[in-house]
Amino acid sequence: MKVSDHELITIIRDQFNLAKKFLVLSHQRPDGDAIGSLLAVGLALLSEGKSVQMVLKDKIPDNFRFLEGSQLIATQPQSGYEYVIVVDSAEIERTNTEFDYAYADLNIDHHKTNTNFGKINLVVPDAAATAEVLAEILPKLGLQITKPIADALITGIVTDTIGFRTTNVNPDVLRLVASLMEAGGDLAGVYYKTVVEQSLASARYWSAGLSKIKMENGLVWTTLTLDEREAAGYPSRDDADLVKILSAIEGAKIAVILTEQDEGYVKISWRLCGSVETSLDVSEIARIFGGGGHKAAAGADVKGNLDNILESVLDQTKDALNIVTHTIEKVR
Repeated sequence: MKVSDHELITIIRDQFNLAKKFLVLSHQRPDGDAIGSLLAVGLALLSEGKSVQMVLKDKIPDNFRFLEGSQLIATQPQSGYEYVIVVDSAEIERTNTEFDYAYADLNIDHHKTNTNFGKINLVVPDAAATAEVLAEILPKLGLQITKPIADALITGIVTDTIGFRTTNVNPDVLRLVASLMEAGGDLAGVYYKTVVEQSLASARYWSAGLSKIKMENGLVWTTLTLDEREAAGYPSRDDADLVKILSAIEGAKIAVILTEQDEGYVKISWRLCGSVETSLDVSEIARIFGGGGHKAAAGADVKGNLDNILESVLDQTKDALNIVTHTIEKVR
C-alpha cells in the first residue's frame, strides 16, 4: 500500500499547520484499528502543541487501556473545535456522536464501502488497516511517530489482520510493522494484549455464544443476548471477539454472529473463514442490511427482533454461499 498523491498530502499538511483545535472521531463499538488510529492521530497532533479532543461514543474495551493516551479519550465532544478528523469509519453516522459538523474535514479510512463523506477523503481500500495508512502518511505530514504512537499503530494493524492472518497481509505490511518496532513499538506486548489475552468476563460471554453454535453447509453462526452479556458481566457492546473463534472452525466458509444491543438493535458481524482466496465478499451481504465493511469482514446494525433478524441474515448468507458454490461447479 502506497499513498503517492503528493498534492493531497501537501494540502492536508497545510491544513494541519493552520488549524489549532482538532476533534478526532471513530466508529461506535470501537475495535483495535479504530482505537489505535484515533490515538495515533490525536497523540501526533498533541505533540505538535495542538488542542485535541479524541472522542469515541462507546467505552474502550479493557484490553486496549494499556495504550498510552487512552485515558484522554472522551465519550462526547466539547464545543470549540475547528477541524474534524474521522478515522476508520465507513460512514460519518457510525461515529454516533453529537457534534456540529454534518461532515468531516478529513476522512481517513480503508473500508471499500466508505461513503466519502469528508471534505478530503483519504480512503485506501487495499490497505490492511486504517493504521497502515496512517503509519505511512504521518511522517509525510511532518508528524513524528513516537513509541506510544507506534504501539497504537501496531495495535490497529495486528487487530484488523487478526494477528497477521488475513489475505491482505503482504511484505509491505510486515516491513511497515518492522519500522514501527524500530520506532519503539512493542509488537510482542501489543499482540499479547490485543489478540491473545481475554478477560474472565469475555470467556463467560463466549461460553453463552458457543453453547448455541450451529453449522450448516459451510455457514457457522451463533447469537449473544443482552441477558447473556449482563450475566457474564461483560462491560462492552461488542461480541468480545467471539466471531474470531467462529471463523477458525474447520470446514466453515462464513462465520456470523448476532449481538443484541440496547434500544432494540442487533449488531451483525460476518467473517470469511480460513486464509484462502475466494470470490465470496461478505461486505456485499452486509450492504443488504444497510451495513458495509471489507471483503473478509463486514457488519451491520439492524433494528428489530433478534430471532427475526437471524432468520433473514441466514437466508441471505446462505444465498451468497450457494451462488458462489454453483459458480465454482459450473467452472469445473
